[in-house]
Amino acid sequence: MYNKLMKCFESIKEKVDFKPEVGLILGSGLGDYAEEIKVESVVEYTDIEGFPVSTVKGHKGRFVFGYIGTVPVVAMQGRVHYYEGYDMTDVVLPTRLMGMLGIKKLILTNAAGGVNETFKPGDFMIITDHITTGIPSPLIGPNIDELGTRFPDMSEVYSIRIQNIIHSCAKKCNIDIKEGVYVQFTGPNYETPAEVRLARIWGGDAVGMSTACEAMAARHMGLEVCGISCITNMAAGISKEKLNHTEVQETADKVSKSFKELITEIIYNI
Repeated sequence: MYNKLMKCFESIKEKVDFKPEVGLILGSGLGDYAEEIKVESVVEYTDIEGFPVSTVKGHKGRFVFGYIGTVPVVAMQGRVHYYEGYDMTDVVLPTRLMGMLGIKKLILTNAAGGVNETFKPGDFMIITDHITTGIPSPLIGPNIDELGTRFPDMSEVYSIRIQNIIHSCAKKCNIDIKEGVYVQFTGPNYETPAEVRLARIWGGDAVGMSTACEAMAARHMGLEVCGISCITNMAAGISKEKLNHTEVQETADKVSKSFKELITEIIYNI
């Protein structure tokens, strides 16, 4: 796996000479934030040797390098998911690659289903913790000692320092932001009502098919991590409506302006 990472690293370094400080992974329907970046370079995933390619509608599949204000950033405009058939080590390869490119802080975003009944579609939720019981850990297998320790501490996956900053930024942007625990399942099917009840029993507030595995890989590398979910729908059994991906994208589009404003403010302040 380390050899594969190094091949990807060497391939991308041939194409771009830029050292980002902040990494950003843009979830379903949120990829347009990359248009806010003062672009220095764009690298398509398909142009990186051995790199996993996103196959999901709404995920463009490219790295965008540039500046938000004076902050050098790299944004993943589209991620890869476990349900696309990739090994979990491939799912987190982009996260690890951004760490190797120089980022120290990682902002994770996603579209999620609301489990907490006080939430509503269009809300933003600061991820305070996660549950990954439903997926394999990306750290299973031989440890990559060059990246981190065999048994990494996960007592603070999502930086409390950055959580506090996000609250302040949301207040400045007049956004009533929520907070809660994110539960990652495999997908691609939406969760059943029974699985949603289980997530609630576990202490989950939102469910989705990404993010937590990336956060684990980032913390293994010592990166400072934060996560924000856009609640695009209420989960099965809570909502009486049938779930579909179009609804996810439509809700994300509606809150796009607020999302862009919030993320920009966070990047300025972290």
